[in-house]
Order: sequence, then C-alpha cells, then structure tokens
Amino acid sequence: MTEMAAVTAELDAEEIARVQRRTLRIVMTAQVFGGAGLAAGATVGALIAKDLLGSVGLAGLPTAVVTLGSALAAYLVGRAARRLGRRPALAAGFLAGALGAAGVVLATATRDVPLFFVSLFVYGAGSATNLQARYAGTDLARSDQRGHAASLALVSTTAGAVAGPSLVDPLGTVAHALGLPELSGMFVLAGVAYAIAGVTLLALLRPDPLVLSRQVPVQAPAGSTAAPVTAHRQLVVLGATTMIATQVAMVAVMTMTPVAMQSHGHGLGAAGAVIAAHIAAMYLPSPISGLLADRWGRLPTAIASVVMLLLAGMCAAASSGGPMVLVTIALVLLGFGWNLGLIAGTALVVDGTVPSERPQVQGSIDVLVALTGAAAGAASGVVAAAFSYPTLAIACGLVGVCAVPVVVRMRAS
Repeated sequence: MTEMAAVTAELDAEEIARVQRRTLRIVMTAQVFGGAGLAAGATVGALIAKDLLGSVGLAGLPTAVVTLGSALAAYLVGRAARRLGRRPALAAGFLAGALGAAGVVLATATRDVPLFFVSLFVYGAGSATNLQARYAGTDLARSDQRGHAASLALVSTTAGAVAGPSLVDPLGTVAHALGLPELSGMFVLAGVAYAIAGVTLLALLRPDPLVLSRQVPVQAPAGSTAAPVTAHRQLVVLGATTMIATQVAMVAVMTMTPVAMQSHGHGLGAAGAVIAAHIAAMYLPSPISGLLADRWGRLPTAIASVVMLLLAGMCAAASSGGPMVLVTIALVLLGFGWNLGLIAGTALVVDGTVPSERPQVQGSIDVLVALTGAAAGAASGVVAAAFSYPTLAIACGLVGVCAVPVVVRMRAS
C-alpha cells in the first residue's frame, strides 16, 4: 500500500495540525545534526585549501566547489521530492553529504588535491539538503504561519552549527590523536552528523508532508485563474531575488573572514569562535524573522535584510579582519541579514506556488542561489587578494541593494 493510499483524501484541520507539529519536530531534530555538518566547510574549508594549494587567492575555491555541489543537489533533491516525497529526497541528500565529508578527511590526510575538490562537491549535497528541509516544515502550514514554520526548521540548525565551529580546537586534537591533520577534525564531525540527519528523516518523517499536502486543497494559494497565477509568479521572482542577493553577500564575506583574521595573527580558535557567532546569527533569530514575515509582511522583511547587509559590510570593512569585536559584530549582522532574506524569500516562494509544482520551483531557485553563491565564493579570494578584504566587504554590503527595485515594483503593484 502506497503512502498516498494510507491517508484519507479528506483530512480535517485538527489532523493536519497534528501531522504538521510532528513534521516540525522531526525536521528540527534532523536540522540540529545538519547544522553541525554544514559548519565544517565554513570554518576550515578555506584554511585547508590555503594549506594544500599554498595560495590565499585560491582560498575561496572550496566554498565555490561546495556551493556548486549544493546547486546540483538542490536540483536533484527538488526533482526527487516532486516524484517521491520529501522523506527519501532529504534523506538521500544528507547521506550524500556524509559521504563527501568522509572523502574530504581522506583527501586532507593524503594531500590529494583532486580528491579534496571532488569530495567537497559531494559534501555540498548536505548544505543544499539542510536548506531544502525548511520547505518540509512549510508544506502543511497555513498561509499565515509559513514564515513561522520555516523559522522553526531553521532555528534548530543553530545548535549544531554553533557547536561545530566552537569545537574546532578539540576536534583538531582528536584528529591529531587519530593520525589525521588537525583541520580534518571538523569534517569527521560533519560526516557523522549528516549521516544521523539522513537516517532520522528516512526513519521518522511519516507521513510525508509534501505527499499529504497534495490531498489538502485548502493549502493551495487562493484563486486559480490566469491573473492570480501571474501575481503568484511575481512573488516567486521576488523571493528568488531576495535569497540570491543575501546569499552572495553572506558567502563572499564569510569565506574570506577566517583568512583575513589569520593574516592579523588570530588563531584557529578565534576564527572558529567568530564563525560560530556568525552561524548562530544565521539561524538563531529565525523566530524573529518568521514573526516579522508573517505579521509585518514579506516585503518589509526583505528590505530589512538589505539594511542589515549594508551595516555588516561597513563593519567588516572597518575591522579589516583585525579587532575581534568589530569582526564579530560584522559577521553577526551578516548572518542576521541573511536570515531575514531567507525567511522572507522562502515564505514568498511558498505563497506563490501550489503543492504540485512547489518542489521543482523550490529546487530550481535553490540552484540559482547556490550557483551565485559559488561565484561569490570563488571571486571572494580573488577580490581580497587583488584589492583588499575591506573592498570585498563593502562590495558585498551593496549587493543586497539589487533586490530593492524588485521590492519597490512589487509594493507598487
């Protein structure tokens, strides 16, 4: 008996709410481990590349490769979800990320550069899946609770994402005791964490929220005539623009901050602490962002993300990677700006789609987000080496402004 046949065609509101609460609990549990897995690349990826390649200018390549891998994974996970449901698609994505993390550990130990980049590409599947999981939290949510649902799925990422970078020194000690390079310790943690996240979803995410949502007509956006569909497509465009702009700014500055800090004499522990604060700001304010998106509105929340990114760019430029206080403030603002943009963008995309088309649209948008993030990661090292870290920070702070004309046009219409 198929999963779709196992549930009734007509479900009352109370039953839908019960399944939604269970779905959120399971997704949040998996996201704790997913957060620990994604922190490795942000914390030590650039430092491993600098060590293996001997060039600061190439230190942004790991982020670019991970993001390219996440782009392909976002496409595949989106298509798989449309055909099979969220549960098998998300589980497969996390398990692929675990395999990639194991490959990075082996490549770092053997100083195998080709294997390092291939493994990073596969490891990117975990990052894409971690983001795609937020959509599972919105499949059964009411329209006035979608921002809140997405925020709960994201905020649970905080525990693992913050704990991971904070353990960079002890994990390095463990890796050294195992005969591995110290920097590879973070990827050991990533492999285990992603594997647990995948198994959790595969075993427990039943019934599948996306499969179930297709049997709940009230979940579709109101109206199905040509005019409303056009309006919904505008929401999708705005959501995509917001998420792309915030991703570019966040990835570029985050990638080069540990390198800039190292050039000012800061140790690995200091870089890990700053990245931990940054990742906390990426996910911990999610309930606030969700509340703003649901109560204040999607468009004002998107504008707020642009303001945060501008402030982050100015603070990062002023710090130049030196004073810890300024660097930390810059990265916290950067994370919060990204969070505001992601929550607002996610809610807009869900508002503008129906369950039958939602996974493919979401996957396609995440591909664009990942590809632009990959370009930003690759360019970040080149810009910082050719000009300076402050120049990179200011440029990235201005990137979010490109979303403003779209927002203004939407408000006018």
